[in-house]
Amino acid sequence: MANGVALTFHGDGPPALATALLSEAERAGARVTVLAVGRWLGQYPEMARRVLDGGHELGNHTEHHIDIDALSPDAAYAEIEGCAVRLKSLVGSRGRWFRPSQAQHATATVRAAAARAGYPTVLSYDLDSLDYTDPGVDAVTHNVLSAVRAGDVVSMHLGHSGTVEALPAILDGLRTRGLQAVTASALFPPPVSAPEVARR
Repeated sequence: MANGVALTFHGDGPPALATALLSEAERAGARVTVLAVGRWLGQYPEMARRVLDGGHELGNHTEHHIDIDALSPDAAYAEIEGCAVRLKSLVGSRGRWFRPSQAQHATATVRAAAARAGYPTVLSYDLDSLDYTDPGVDAVTHNVLSAVRAGDVVSMHLGHSGTVEALPAILDGLRTRGLQAVTASALFPPPVSAPEVARR
């Protein structure tokens, strides 16, 4: 999709904030990708279906969101597989995407572990909103809109009120630039043969 931008969200935090953000996206006709932490889905299993019922996409962001690059190959696989099994049990699918925890890009070891768990392509990101630092609504909005380009994957987080409050302005800003918030799968339709996708 030539004018697409994938807003991707670390799936964690209070369900009320996650639901508010998804509802804001839906009101604007936007679709997002939520990369869920497995333990979050363990606490709030209803959120898996809420994401999909809103027309969004659900993926894997490891079971415990620890530094995956510091793990052995088997431990990295266990982190990915644990979340994958949880996703499959809740919604019938492991999801198409895996994103490594605490890293923008996957190492060769992590890519191999992801492939072993059924994720031949890892989803990286181009632009970090830094919303998890809670810098304020204006800063989150600026961090995205000052640098975003067509085809970008943007890293954002559920569970932060400033992100929820910034989303309408971000979506308006994308529209003004002729861009549309879409899922990662709309941005990278199958088949994709690369071991990792993002532009930068």
